[in-house]
Amino acid sequence: MRVMLRAHLDTAATNEGIKTGALTQAMQKLMERVRPEAAYFGLHEGVRSCWIVFDLQDSAQVPLLTWELFSRFHAEIEVSTVMTGEELSEALSEVRSLT
Repeated sequence: MRVMLRAHLDTAATNEGIKTGALTQAMQKLMERVRPEAAYFGLHEGVRSCWIVFDLQDSAQVPLLTWELFSRFHAEIEVSTVMTGEELSEALSEVRSLT
């Protein structure tokens, strides 16, 4: 299932992570684990944030994938199912056939 992980990272914790290299290592490790379809990094609501779209094989993976973001960078995280425009079109065609 395609999901988007959105994380807002704590400023003080990420400042320290930048100084020590821990933030770079954590992001590289996460990217290796999820092999994202897309990943974006920037500011949202004044805090460092990331948006990562990937295929989640099993929801039981979520605690492992998010542990370091929670424990080291005090992240606020959301994981939401998402779809492409093509997938949305297909889904809406199916819904339309029900009405």
